[in-house]
Amino acid sequence: MSIVVTGATGHLGRHVVEQLLEKVPAEQITAVVRDEAKAADFAARGVKLATADYNARETFDGLFAAGDKVLLISGNEFDKGRPQQHQVVIDAAKAAGVALLAYTSAPGSLTAALADDHRATEQALTASGVPYALLRNGWYHENYTEQLAPVLEHNAVVAAAGEGRVSSASRADYAAAAVAVLTGEGHEGKTYELGGDEAWGFAEYAAELSRQTGKEIVYNSVPAEALVGILTGAGLPEQFAAILAGVDVSIAKGELVVSSGDLSRLAGRPTTPLSEAITAALKG
Repeated sequence: MSIVVTGATGHLGRHVVEQLLEKVPAEQITAVVRDEAKAADFAARGVKLATADYNARETFDGLFAAGDKVLLISGNEFDKGRPQQHQVVIDAAKAAGVALLAYTSAPGSLTAALADDHRATEQALTASGVPYALLRNGWYHENYTEQLAPVLEHNAVVAAAGEGRVSSASRADYAAAAVAVLTGEGHEGKTYELGGDEAWGFAEYAAELSRQTGKEIVYNSVPAEALVGILTGAGLPEQFAAILAGVDVSIAKGELVVSSGDLSRLAGRPTTPLSEAITAALKG
C-alpha cells in the first residue's frame, strides 16, 4: 500500500509530502510529478516518484495499486478543462481499486465560478464508486501574503470584497488535514469543510499590514469590474482575473467564512493566524 500524492511539487503538494515524511516511511510515499527533476529532493529522501500528467490519460495507466490511498490535488490549468483532467485520475483509481481517493475541493458555500470545476469533480468522484473523501479547502493565507509587493508599493489593499470576511489558513494547515485523512481511518464518504479558526476582513488585513510595516496601508474596496481591469493591467489573463474578482464577490456575500472547525480538528492544532503568515512573508 502506498500513499500517492498528485501534483506533489506544487505549493500544496510539497507541504503534504513533507508532512507525510514525518508520519510514515518514505518508501510508502509516491509523489506524482510532471518533471522528476523538480522532485529530486524527495527522491533523495527515499520517496518514490511517478511521472504523469493530467492531460495524458495513458500516463496514469497502472500508476495506482489496490489498497493505495490517493490525494488528488486539483489542477491549476483553468483553461484546460479541469474536470476532464481530474476524471483521468478518478478512472485510474477506480481501475486499480484504491482504498481511498481524497480530493482538494472548494467550500460548499462558494458559488463563484471557481467552484464550478470542483463541483463537477465532486459529482464524478461520488458517482464513480471509488471510496472518497472531499477536502473542501477554503482560501489560503498565501493567496494574499505572496502578493504583497503591489500592496506595499501603493500602500493599499485593493479588493472587491466589501465588508466580507475570509476564514483563510496556511497551506501547511490544509496539508496537515490531508495528511490526517491519508494516514488515518474512517474517512471514507466524508466531506470536510476546511477553513481557518478566525475569519478576518480586509480592513483588518490592511491594519495588520500597517502595524507590521510601520506604513499607513488602507483598504480600497472597488467594484468587481474595476478589479478585473486592475488585474489584467498587472498582466493577469482576463479569464483568471474574472475568476479572482468572482471570488471577491463571493467573499462580500460571506461565502468564504467556514465555521465548521474541521480544519483544526483534523490538523490536531489551531490553524495559523493571518498575522503569523504576514510576518513570515515580510521576512521572506
